[in-house]
Amino acid sequence: MAPTTQLSSLPRHFLDIDALDAKTLRHIVDTTHAMKRAGKRVPEKMKPDGIDDAVLVTIFEKPSTRTRISFDVAMRQLGGQTLSLNHTDLQIGRGESIADTARVLSRYVDAILIRANAHSTLLELARHATVPVINGLTDRSHPCQVIADIVTFEERLGPIKGRLIAWVGDGNNVAASWMHAAVRFGFELRIACPDELAPKQEVIDWVAREKGAVSIGSDAAQAARGADCVVTDTWVSMGQTDAEWRKKILKPFAVDSQLMSQAASGAIFMHCLPAYRGHEVSADVIDGPQSVVFDEAENRLHAQKAILAWCLGAG
Repeated sequence: MAPTTQLSSLPRHFLDIDALDAKTLRHIVDTTHAMKRAGKRVPEKMKPDGIDDAVLVTIFEKPSTRTRISFDVAMRQLGGQTLSLNHTDLQIGRGESIADTARVLSRYVDAILIRANAHSTLLELARHATVPVINGLTDRSHPCQVIADIVTFEERLGPIKGRLIAWVGDGNNVAASWMHAAVRFGFELRIACPDELAPKQEVIDWVAREKGAVSIGSDAAQAARGADCVVTDTWVSMGQTDAEWRKKILKPFAVDSQLMSQAASGAIFMHCLPAYRGHEVSADVIDGPQSVVFDEAENRLHAQKAILAWCLGAG
């Protein structure tokens, strides 16, 4: 699979991890660490030029807590302003084309964040926008989340390169971004999931072409064995109507203390939230000492600052 889309170098879109090179992604992660150290008052040298007059518009086709609030606060801490809308607030909700919407918004604002149902919506928006477009989640991927996850890993355990991550559960959009990241950041990723919920073949094929250290199986204990980090996600995402079927086939992939005991000494547990205790993860794991889920949630804020700064020309 080729990178997500072929667009010009300007504007700087943040669409997917596989669409950016390793050097750029490393810069964004390192900037995230620096943003967190700096706190609420971002040093002027880390801000993009003209940020005080910049406006970010955020568009949500799906409900959001962490993405919506972290991007809003991130832009404010950088010194800019935000305007948050649901897609029903726009004429796009009444049939105006995505292309026309992109062209119009580009005349008003300096960057666009979208949480879209379909990845094609993101790509169409980016294709016609003349300002940076950021992927706040699509059915294909969730790159902003995985940038924050990598930062969280490195805070606890040091550089992620050469380490072992286990993904257990649905081979969904977040798993796809972890697969992209395994290639770009040089770590090993083991995925354990039901055959029916395996990652999309296009992502598997891209990893193979890039010679990434990613393996996919159906044994959760084998995937977790010796892992530095065990990651999972909710079993039923927004808009999915097959909840009972999913819960049934994913039950063997629940992360509990027994599964975590297979991981390396000092291993951590991640979940991008929202979490449902007693389903994909037991309460003693997510609320226990190995869990870093709230560090992950906090680091979304710092990652968004780094992503915005890069998109708007800093670094």
